[in-house]
Amino acid sequence: MSFQRVGLRLAQQTLRSPAFRPALRSTLQRRYANTASGVPAPPGQGASKLAGDADNAFNRERAAVKAHAAATSDLWRKLSIYVVIPCLILSAINAYNLWTEHWEHWEHMPPLEERVEYPYQNLRTRNFFWGDGDKTLFWNDKVNYHKTDKQT
Repeated sequence: MSFQRVGLRLAQQTLRSPAFRPALRSTLQRRYANTASGVPAPPGQGASKLAGDADNAFNRERAAVKAHAAATSDLWRKLSIYVVIPCLILSAINAYNLWTEHWEHWEHMPPLEERVEYPYQNLRTRNFFWGDGDKTLFWNDKVNYHKTDKQT
């Protein structure tokens, strides 16, 4: 006999066994006892677990709020996992590609000392009170250059 036939015959014997039927029946009954959407029924429309004195408007409203909160939190959890994380990964890849492209372009530019410094660049009305007074707080020696010896 082939492996598939052995597996099918074993599955049929398991399904026919008396010990398996109550477990299957209780599972199916629990499964189909819920509403179609999986959310408990709104208040006043049956399928309420409240009985006796506990079945009042306040408790039905609280149950509806709890069901709504569960569905909403599940929606936001799914959005966070399946939308936000892939978007972050794609934007990180895009940022990395732009970063490498920028520095590849920067390598083809002339050295900092040979670039033209226009009158609107590096305006200084007074010295900064840190360092040598010429460099801003966000100064980067790789990209910023200020000709201090020029005549204005």
